[in-house]
Amino acid sequence: MHTKPILLTGASGALGRMLARELGAAGYTLRLTDIAPFPDPLPKGASFVRADLNEALAIVRQAEGCSTILHFGGNATEQPFETIIEPNIRGLYHIYEAARREGARVVFASSNHTIGFHERPRGNEGKLDFDCQFRPDGYYGLSKAYGELMGRLYWDKHGLENVNIRIGSCLPKPNNARGLSTWLSYPDLASCVIRCIEAERVGHAVIWGASNNPQSFWAKDHRDRIGWQPKDSAETYRTEIEKVVSGNPVEERYQGGFYCPIEYSRKSGFSPRDPFSLE
Repeated sequence: MHTKPILLTGASGALGRMLARELGAAGYTLRLTDIAPFPDPLPKGASFVRADLNEALAIVRQAEGCSTILHFGGNATEQPFETIIEPNIRGLYHIYEAARREGARVVFASSNHTIGFHERPRGNEGKLDFDCQFRPDGYYGLSKAYGELMGRLYWDKHGLENVNIRIGSCLPKPNNARGLSTWLSYPDLASCVIRCIEAERVGHAVIWGASNNPQSFWAKDHRDRIGWQPKDSAETYRTEIEKVVSGNPVEERYQGGFYCPIEYSRKSGFSPRDPFSLE
């Protein structure tokens, strides 16, 4: 196990709190940071400092001496562009510069919304591999695609290792039919992050952040590099959720779900498979 501290940004969010608890219990020395106060008792050996991702010096100070930066900070939902740009783009640059200074590995909480405007596959036909085209479904997804590309840049130019987890629907349990494909359990995310920390070498890696769901939208990725295999499955909840759908044709057609109809203004019937599309 790593003896150097682990920096976790976004520690006061739902996923950050869960990871702080699980990583603390596993014996890691944690430096937790968020713009909001940490609402839980601190895990043993953990410290918390309120810091804004836009403040480069604050991030550099928190990253000093760390072996890994778990970057779960920033706006976590679809927002106007001006709200997204500071923490999700400028803040990400500060994370990567701090990591470059320390030689730290970055584990980036990316998102399925980087590829949200891909259509949902029919059965096993058309499942996406890690190297599919980015098709973000909003400014949030666009910022996460930017984050993955920044990881690519810092690996190619500086040899800085990074793992990009394209998180699906990370909830205590799935809440709709889409979750049969996208759900990621808390234990599976925690085990994925631990393997990201502990893996000997990762390079620039992309991993689909979903549990072991037979109906998954996604196929090949780099999980073998970290030795991760999810154990949970959304199938446990099938009878509860398989009929829970929105009735919105845009939401149900595309992988990004309810993010896709937000400010959607295309004319009805105009499809990405239209002859005027790039595909």
